[in-house]
Amino acid sequence: MVETFVQSTDDVVKFLKDQHNLIKDMFDEVFSASDAKAREEAFVDLRQLLAVHETAEEMVVHPRVRHEAAKGDEIVDARLAEEHEAKKMLSALEGMDIDSKEFLDELAKFRDAVIDHAEHEENEEFTKLENKLSADDRGRMAKAVLAAQAIAPTRPHAGVESAKANFIAGPFASMLDRARDAIAAAVR
Repeated sequence: MVETFVQSTDDVVKFLKDQHNLIKDMFDEVFSASDAKAREEAFVDLRQLLAVHETAEEMVVHPRVRHEAAKGDEIVDARLAEEHEAKKMLSALEGMDIDSKEFLDELAKFRDAVIDHAEHEENEEFTKLENKLSADDRGRMAKAVLAAQAIAPTRPHAGVESAKANFIAGPFASMLDRARDAIAAAVR
């Protein structure tokens, strides 16, 4: 499992913004990889971080935004629709030849969608959490996000975008994903 190297774990907003920046850097690593093997390793790390990051937001952040923000349902529903599409795009990328021009073209579209999604989260969700919640609440949420990421699936699962679906399907999907990851790493 990829280490996130995000140091700030005392504020959920800072933690997730730092992960957004790390994700942008990881896209650059995939694009600048020197060969197919390096690109595959960078892509796997990116995929894993995206999967656990989005799962934690679905389990912890989105439910809180629904509760705290005016038009919270509308804001979260739009983010969940984006996450659903991103999971489908990521699944399609997994099935492509990582050394092909098609992969790089689709990865560029995916990167743009992910960055746009992150900006929406930061502007529409994170600012609301900063304005509505105390530092202690944001700290507790950061710990909950870390716990969710520790048990989250490491691959995209389109259709599992709600907190409830993640609590029901997540542990089983996580177990299977982590087994697949271990097997894949052993045969590389």
